[in-house]
Amino acid sequence: MPTAADLVATGRWLTGGRVYTRVADRLRERIRAGEFAPGEVLPSEAELCRVFGVARNTVRRGLALLEEEGLLTTVPSKGRIVLGDGPAASYRYQVIAARLRAQIECGELVPGAALPSEAELQRQFGVSRTTVRQALAVLEVEGLVVVEHGRGRFVR
Repeated sequence: MPTAADLVATGRWLTGGRVYTRVADRLRERIRAGEFAPGEVLPSEAELCRVFGVARNTVRRGLALLEEEGLLTTVPSKGRIVLGDGPAASYRYQVIAARLRAQIECGELVPGAALPSEAELQRQFGVSRTTVRQALAVLEVEGLVVVEHGRGRFVR
């Protein structure tokens, strides 16, 4: 298998349809081969764009696939860290988001229902306001929660 330097040197960049899946495949192979060990930070998106000769969005989509598989996690201010083939270590905000997501999916929190306040979630999980807001932001991005300013957050 050619290395990243070989790809750049020979100009054999990835092209064609569904390139992001091939970016993910190549990174997955390197993780499993031990080129990127568990706990190691992956190269930046910009570097991966240069290595594979693709757009940043293509790299992001490929990395998202690996995150969904549990091979990577994103750590703010650090980047994407390799988890390996083991289970993903969850941050508190991910635990809170997962718990709320499960309540929404099982119907415990129905569409239109108000989510618990930030203060209530802080007490319930014993975390900071920032951690609660980060969890709620994840659910907003996923389209499960909508914010009505001055009123609160509601299930979409």
